[in-house]
Amino acid sequence: MSIPFTLLLGLLLDHFLGEPARFHPLILFGKFANYIERKLNSGSNKRRFYNGIIAWGILVLPIPLGYLLLVIVLPYHLLLLVNIYIVYWAVALNSLNQHGMQIYRPLKANNIKQARYFCSYIVSRDTDSLDEVEISRATTESMLENGHDGVTATLIYFVIGGAPLVIIHRLSNTLDAMWGYRNSQFNYFGKCSARMDDVLGFISGKITCLLYSLIGLFKGRLKCALYNAFWQSRNYKSHNGGWVMASGATVLNVCLGGKSVYFGASVESPKLGQGEKVNSKHIKASLFLVKKAVLLWLSIVFVWFSIGTTV
Repeated sequence: MSIPFTLLLGLLLDHFLGEPARFHPLILFGKFANYIERKLNSGSNKRRFYNGIIAWGILVLPIPLGYLLLVIVLPYHLLLLVNIYIVYWAVALNSLNQHGMQIYRPLKANNIKQARYFCSYIVSRDTDSLDEVEISRATTESMLENGHDGVTATLIYFVIGGAPLVIIHRLSNTLDAMWGYRNSQFNYFGKCSARMDDVLGFISGKITCLLYSLIGLFKGRLKCALYNAFWQSRNYKSHNGGWVMASGATVLNVCLGGKSVYFGASVESPKLGQGEKVNSKHIKASLFLVKKAVLLWLSIVFVWFSIGTTV
């Protein structure tokens, strides 16, 4: 039963403490990643591509390998504390809620300027001219996708592969957020990080889609959520993101997708989900959906391990 209790305690630490105020591992990791990028992201396109693979290996692999050494030298109870801490820093439910609500509140108060400002924290699209509907859409999409990337994926992969898999996924996802852009700077150097994030998020993305869809069972939307996730994700830029956003939007009874501007270029995203036109209430609803998915996964894990210990 150590696995479900590790997840629960990690989530409780995240709920009451939030992100580490000082020496956050991901912030330190990001600074080191910037240093590596400045050193290696140069030369021909081919060289940038291969250097991107090297950079991914340098940044992602040593920490989980170091963890395996801890398994050998640390006693069980100390290792349990290490696992709880890893879940705590890898999961970002508290942070997700804070980012979502600091956009939702000014939108409800008709403070578009402040909502745009905070929206720019969580999306890569241009936010300077977004209206209320566009801010609501951008934020709702981010809450559903990051609900997977920063929350459920950690909880899922700890059950599947323990702390090493959590570390690999979280660090790789961070690199994708930093380098996974199709522009002159990262189109080749960041390709490995983007592809690895797609691979590492494949299983957790499908499970998160299923969790979202199961929550829609009582609203009669389970079948439709799975159908939309399968078909609509085919045309979306991110395979995993398409699955979780299409299923989540369907459960929320909202239609996402449409025109966005990235680095001055207009991009038309395919329809995700179905239902009414997006507005600020869907930001809060998407956060609630992520929290319900967390509770559902914890319930499944506790039941599974309870059965395992009694058999």
